[in-house]
Amino acid sequence: MKKIFLLAPLVLFLAVVGCKKLDQLLTFNVDVSQSVTIPGYFVGAQLAPVKVVTKSEESFRNNKTTRDNVKNVYLNKMVLTVTSPSGATFDFLDKIDIYINTPNANNKIKLAYLYSVPQGTNTITLIPTTDKLDEYLKSDTYELTVDAKLTGFSANDFTVRSDATFKVTADPL
Repeated sequence: MKKIFLLAPLVLFLAVVGCKKLDQLLTFNVDVSQSVTIPGYFVGAQLAPVKVVTKSEESFRNNKTTRDNVKNVYLNKMVLTVTSPSGATFDFLDKIDIYINTPNANNKIKLAYLYSVPQGTNTITLIPTTDKLDEYLKSDTYELTVDAKLTGFSANDFTVRSDATFKVTADPL
């Protein structure tokens, strides 16, 4: 009887550690990068939605799972970088909200935001929301819509690269 009482905490400990290890084995990141050219703008201009090809099926396959086995997807990080013209910064941007939806669906939700864009930098890190994003990353494509408060006017086009990291939890094959 004493042996059972001594073994019970050990078994409980191993079960908890084992479950955490199993979750770690099934959790991986999907990185999605996309560049877009923003035409010269004026205050109040609305940017067109950007179609993003996820290539998530390849990431799922590389991690020995499928889109049907995906349980949870969350945005871990989103970084925007002005890549051209050389020396350009985000000084034209006061605040930004980025929304995500799948094509031809009424499922648009806020993905990330930054309400006070620092001046003098060509890279900004947005604040991700905590919404589940399973249906978007399981889709072959999704669209990003930007709602931004722009300052001033620019005749120059800007190229901005978005680097997003999604945290995925899935069942194995």
